[in-house]
Amino acid sequence: MNYRDHLPPHFHARYQGQEITIEIQTGIVKGEMSKRALRMLFEWSERYQEELLRNWERARARQPLEKIPPLV
Repeated sequence: MNYRDHLPPHFHARYQGQEITIEIQTGIVKGEMSKRALRMLFEWSERYQEELLRNWERARARQPLEKIPPLV
């Protein structure tokens, strides 16, 4: 997540040289990633959607982000 980033609320993910952007509320993806990695990211983002949205608002306000458990 980047500070003062553009709308809509989203986060960036990188894995094995691939990079995507996922909209937090809709799950719309920009970019390409393996199906396995994408499936794991969707599960993680659904589980932590509220936390992601809170961090999005904090980032827009240039406040420190809260820790969210990593994808394992």
